[in-house]
Amino acid sequence: MNVTSSTVFIPGATSGIGLGLALRLQAAGSTVVVGGRRTELLRRIAIEHPGIDTVEIDTTDPASIAAARAELAERHPALDTLVTMAGIMEPENLLDPASLDVAERTVAVNLLGPIRLVNAFLPGLLAQPAATVMTVSSGLAYVPLAATPTYNATKAAIHSFTESLRVQLTKSNVHVVELVPPATRTTLMGQQDSEAAMPLDEFLTEVMELLRTRPDAEQILVERVKWQRNAEAEGRYQDVLNVLSARYRD
Repeated sequence: MNVTSSTVFIPGATSGIGLGLALRLQAAGSTVVVGGRRTELLRRIAIEHPGIDTVEIDTTDPASIAAARAELAERHPALDTLVTMAGIMEPENLLDPASLDVAERTVAVNLLGPIRLVNAFLPGLLAQPAATVMTVSSGLAYVPLAATPTYNATKAAIHSFTESLRVQLTKSNVHVVELVPPATRTTLMGQQDSEAAMPLDEFLTEVMELLRTRPDAEQILVERVKWQRNAEAEGRYQDVLNVLSARYRD
């Protein structure tokens, strides 16, 4: 991925990491399209950030994805990068029967959404001279947080899906990369003021530097996520799990 000259579509980039990454990529020289469900929020982003294009999309709705694909094919025929950012994170009490609603909603957004996006946009990406699919997992794909069991599971599934996608596209023009965020100070799970979470600007700066210096990387790993990403390989899995479990109990 060339951060200075790509045409990037980021569904789910109306706030947090997604919007921050969109603005950083635009500042670096790329053309960026932000996708989301809320028309009024997209309108505000377009006004507040001139040059950012927007498109309405609901990644849980195949018809909405197809409509967005058709719209972008017309407005941005050079689209060469898809970042499957859309995701939700909600706590679940598995002893509560209502937790099933959270689980089903989480799977629909976090797992089926990215799979549908890849399926819809891959033909167009394959038609470009060079293209990128960036999936977004989490440090929790590698060591889970007890408060969010289905979120953890969907992110582990995204990691696995990404690995398979990369192998299947080995001989193609499409580079597949997995962004693995740590806990980051955004409104996701109310972490905007959490001392345990990485400041958003620091995260974005490190991500952009990694994208610049390692354009062929298979994973984008900031330093703050490596304690989770590498926990099992380094024999620290139980220790990291204990730390995250303590946070849940607190």
